[in-house]
Amino acid sequence: MEFTRLEEVRAGWSGDRKYHAWDDGGQEFFLRLSQPEKWEKAQSAFALQEKAFQLGLPVSEPIELAQEEGQVRFVERWLSGQMAEDALPALPQEEQYRLGREAGEILRALHTIPAPAEAEDWESRFNRKIERKIQLYRECPFQYENGEAFIRYMEENRGLLRGRPQCMQHGDYHTGNMMLCGGKLFVIDFDRPDAGDPWEEFNRIVWSAQLSPAFARGTVDGYFDGAPPLAFWKLLALYIASNTLGSLPWAVPFGEEQMDIMREQAAQVLDWYDGMENPVPRWYRA
Repeated sequence: MEFTRLEEVRAGWSGDRKYHAWDDGGQEFFLRLSQPEKWEKAQSAFALQEKAFQLGLPVSEPIELAQEEGQVRFVERWLSGQMAEDALPALPQEEQYRLGREAGEILRALHTIPAPAEAEDWESRFNRKIERKIQLYRECPFQYENGEAFIRYMEENRGLLRGRPQCMQHGDYHTGNMMLCGGKLFVIDFDRPDAGDPWEEFNRIVWSAQLSPAFARGTVDGYFDGAPPLAFWKLLALYIASNTLGSLPWAVPFGEEQMDIMREQAAQVLDWYDGMENPVPRWYRA
């Protein structure tokens, strides 16, 4: 596929080059160029996005995946709209909640895509991740105020991982990877596909809840078609504790500003969960 015009899109943390592209017929596309070592990940992303599109989910149609000139080329249809994280705060609370329910319903449908048969047992895999997160945090020259509360909760609730099912995951499901197009919610950026516990997919809901508690509540209610079971909240608290703990060591190479963002988020998470003593977060209880 050849393009006659490219306009750079500056967004995201992937390090990929992204463009709004036009062909000679005036059709619009999104072009992502990645390093060759991302080929296998790009294949997984393309396949997952293609399955989601075939299920009729509101995602951009993937068009082409190729390796050329020492880079990975991923082409999909261009979506015209507004980023959800920009649009949501200006909307009425009822509309924020309604769009959140859409996000939850989309995710429930996405999770019908099965994990590969050879996927490692989830308990073993995530326990290794917990160990790694704790080790990196212990070795980090910076610490959270009351960061031990995250570690304590993780250690006390590892047993919840036993026997959990697995499915394909978007991998980064929150308002930063969603768009509003004509009042309808679309999911974008499938470049972190994974297989795992479907409930782990909610570990990024922290970002949505910070922006719009109503949207976050809607996402959970839409996924479960009503209030979720307490088992969900207990397990989600484990996943969010793990994610939050690992965020500080991750942020160090990006400098003080990014570390401050993670410190503020950790403090907010601790407030939501009453110091990790209540598994149902304050943004849902409100």
